Amino acid sequence: MSTPRAYVEHVAIWVKDIHWHIKFFHDVCAMTMREVQGTLEDPVQYWTLGGMQFMAKPDYAGPEGRLGHLGVMCEDLEAALAAAQAFDVTEMPQGRNWLRLPDGLAVEFIQASAGAVARALAIDPRA
Repeated sequence: MSTPRAYVEHVAIWVKDIHWHIKFFHDVCAMTMREVQGTLEDPVQYWTLGGMQFMAKPDYAGPEGRLGHLGVMCEDLEAALAAAQAFDVTEMPQGRNWLRLPDGLAVEFIQASAGAVARALAIDPRA
């Protein structure tokens, strides 16, 4: 069996001030909205084109930018989940495609559309 190919599609972070993060990544990196949960005035979660996901947590007492999870697009979701079973991972309540790694990192595995992973991996960002 060959190793399933995948790439990190988004990084999800908990933030106290979601509007500050939206504005920063928009104004500095030109990352525009891909999706919003809630309203633009009161977003619960906000995804950008460019791979950021902000999750509003105004009462969080820790440092800004606490990692929530990694979103990984898979060429073959079922093969990736089967391969993950060889490791000490735990399925999370969100579903069988959400795995908690032994060090605590949460990873959301997502089935990519046909050819999307190959196209993403073919891009050389330093070229």
